[in-house]
Amino acid sequence: MRLLIVEDDDRIASHLVRGLSESGYVVDRVADGELGLAMAKEQIYDALIVDRLLPGMDGISLVRALRQYHATVPVLMLSALANPLDRVEGLRAGCDDYLGKPYAFAELLARLQALARRNNHLAEQSILRVSDLELDTEKRTVTRGGKTIALQFREFLLLQTLMKHADSVVTRSMLIEAAWDYAFEPRGNIVDMHIHRLRQKVDSGFAVPLIRTVTGAGYILTASDRGT
Repeated sequence: MRLLIVEDDDRIASHLVRGLSESGYVVDRVADGELGLAMAKEQIYDALIVDRLLPGMDGISLVRALRQYHATVPVLMLSALANPLDRVEGLRAGCDDYLGKPYAFAELLARLQALARRNNHLAEQSILRVSDLELDTEKRTVTRGGKTIALQFREFLLLQTLMKHADSVVTRSMLIEAAWDYAFEPRGNIVDMHIHRLRQKVDSGFAVPLIRTVTGAGYILTASDRGT
């Protein structure tokens, strides 16, 4: 799950980025509303966390503009302005949830998870299966043929992306977008190196390889004879 944080307070933003990254999210952060709106319009994020009091374009204006753009991405607004009227204004502007400051990180995390469960745009199966390979997005576990496979953080995100697009070619750019943040500058063949390690864990010892290279295009995860 990829998140965009729009928060001008560096201390708060640093805490959010660290905590959410440790919780398994890919996180980007910007400090002003106009840039946040521009990035949200790219429609690569699964959810937004937006501070209400931002320099330039405030959080309420950002959300209104985003909804006028017909973007359906869930928005969780954070604000020290948290009386009932403030919350109503935020929800009417198009926020999906509104959390007052100060807040407990565990509550913020739970609210994000609730948004993901109930929003159709984010709805996905908890269990992804291709042949005898199974990935649980909630428990963050992977098994093949009943055997548990231990994956590192980015390996899990790469495999999840391949499985969500099973039988379709996934480009290297799509994989970078899924597993690294916006500021990441790919160096050399870093995606190929991660896929190589992933293949060793997922396909080694099994008769049928599932992760295959599509020359000049990217990778495909399939149990059929497609791919090369």
